[in-house]
Amino acid sequence: MTIDLDLDELERELTDFAPQDKKGGRSAREERIMAGFEEIQRFVETHGRVPQHGEDRDIFERLYAVRLDRLRGLEDCRSLLAPLDRQGLLNSEATSPAAPVETMDDDELLAELEGVEGASDITELRHVRTAADKRAAEEIANRTPCKDFDTFKPVFAQVRKDLESGLRQTRPFQTMAEIKKGEFFIVGGQIAYIAEVGEEFTTQYERRDSRLRVIYDNGTESDVLLRSLQRALHRDDAGRRITDPAAGPLFADENVEGDLASGTIYVLRSRSDHPVVAAHRDVLHKIGVTNTDVERRIANAKLDPTFLMAEVDVVATYELYNINRSKLENVIHRVFDPARLDVQIKDRFGNPVTPREWFLVPLFVIDDAVSRIKDGTITHYRYDPKAAALVRTS
Repeated sequence: MTIDLDLDELERELTDFAPQDKKGGRSAREERIMAGFEEIQRFVETHGRVPQHGEDRDIFERLYAVRLDRLRGLEDCRSLLAPLDRQGLLNSEATSPAAPVETMDDDELLAELEGVEGASDITELRHVRTAADKRAAEEIANRTPCKDFDTFKPVFAQVRKDLESGLRQTRPFQTMAEIKKGEFFIVGGQIAYIAEVGEEFTTQYERRDSRLRVIYDNGTESDVLLRSLQRALHRDDAGRRITDPAAGPLFADENVEGDLASGTIYVLRSRSDHPVVAAHRDVLHKIGVTNTDVERRIANAKLDPTFLMAEVDVVATYELYNINRSKLENVIHRVFDPARLDVQIKDRFGNPVTPREWFLVPLFVIDDAVSRIKDGTITHYRYDPKAAALVRTS
């Protein structure tokens, strides 16, 4: 069954519970009231509680809560339904406080139901579009050129790099509390940055809200309400939150009960007699990540151009827990990219190969990088070959 619920239909739904004259027998209105009450009873049987008000509730639960308030407030409805009220719903006051339905105008009533649009397992709800929803859509669409976009352009570039390397990830948007200054989101196919959050105020419906300055990666910006952005993110099937790279450790070198081992970072030193390798042997290291035993991984090193066609020595290992190995490897390689070895060797078939995982980096710097990956600060550093150290980026 499909329910198209617009303003007129919602008004008709509630009009059914307004006092009307009986014309003998059981009127169509009484039949509808009884059927509506039975829906509420089925909800209570299924969920073990009366329907509640609140924007975090399902659209049907909120409609049932409004309906139940109306039924409790009309004496003729109470008289009609009393014989059917096996659950004592008409005498209960268990629903959360809300404005009396009798005193609500159309906008207030729809505000009680705003921000929810979707489908249940037995019905599909369409076209729930309030005046507030329309204003929200207009605010999101009303973007202007960002005059100081050059200030934000490098920030967006870094976020894209972090997403590619795995330092940042995208997560489904969930709550209003996630919308804070400095956070990134994907909405309408664009990366959005919360540059400013204005002073909090209370709306006419006693809801908290704030005015935001949002910068988009296409060089535009908008001056929107926090709740407008919240609704836009909820309605966008592709709407996402972009995680903070410093939200916590990427891995630990000691496992906690319940952790799942994910692999090992390994640092190798080559025994190759290649002139470049021999000249820099003490600072030339291969940094990789594996989910197998390291000794097994290097067993055929002398036949593998990845290992410079020579035996290798393991100089350090770091065990990983609950981490995406390939993404972490990308992070490490990005940090040390300025010191990547650029040398070409031939594989066993005589074909030229350029290995990509060897870096001219002292071991103590690798240790420093691992520590910064663990505490989540690695995104603020890059390797400076001249200083032979990690340096903080601006």
